[in-house]
Amino acid sequence: QVQLVESGGGSVQAGGSLRLSCAASGRTFSTYAMGWFRQAPGKEREFVATIRGSGVITYYRDSVKGRFTISRDNAKNTVYLQMNSVKPEDTAVYYCAAKLERGSYIYTKRWEYDYWGQGTQVTVSS
Repeated sequence: QVQLVESGGGSVQAGGSLRLSCAASGRTFSTYAMGWFRQAPGKEREFVATIRGSGVITYYRDSVKGRFTISRDNAKNTVYLQMNSVKPEDTAVYYCAAKLERGSYIYTKRWEYDYWGQGTQVTVSS
């Protein structure tokens, strides 16, 4: 099994920045695509960003393009989400997820992922 632990969440003012981290267990981290999802109270868990195992290919939901950046350091078994110019609508619990790559180029659906972290709260105030 793969265990994921998120960190870096907290409160930030609109327009500010925050960096989330997700540390993964295991020796085959580079064979997993990694994703970030978020869920606000009363709403569905939604896709935010994903990155292939190599780190070369990334993909974002439209509402965060140009503001968020997903990256990974395979030597440290860690994936990051740099959040810039945050907005109140970014407020949510952010989840890290891992998917063993089996030929697909990108994974954007929550049911495609095999492992999930416990989540970290991000609150953006006006």
